[in-house]
Amino acid sequence: MNQNKIPDFTETELWAVRNTLKERYGKEIEPQRADSEVMLGGADGVAWCPALFWSAKGANFAIVKPGAKRFRANFYYHPEYQLGTGIDSYDEIGDCVISVLQVESDHLRKQKIKTDQQPAKDSDDSPDKPDLSPNFWGD
Repeated sequence: MNQNKIPDFTETELWAVRNTLKERYGKEIEPQRADSEVMLGGADGVAWCPALFWSAKGANFAIVKPGAKRFRANFYYHPEYQLGTGIDSYDEIGDCVISVLQVESDHLRKQKIKTDQQPAKDSDDSPDKPDLSPNFWGD
């Protein structure tokens, strides 16, 4: 296991996340701090990394910090089905947060299109149905 201490999120990084979430959702969302065991690969092996977690509109999000200026993001609706941005890591947390929010928004939009193309069911008012609006800033 990697013994190198990965620095926690800075106040500037936390500010960037909080402000991006407020802009996206129109309200304060406080990300929860956590630690996540992450495979870093190569000689680095496995390490405990600082992480931020939040839930909004039926989705759960995580930003992991595997290095001083490295960030990884993913989101999920169910823990067994996690999605990422397609980018291994970001060097700016703002880019990471915006990217994961956009990918999640695009995913919802694609799911909505698939649902809209299927024959109507008896009841479309299921309480388990995710809130699909707004998709993203200005969409």
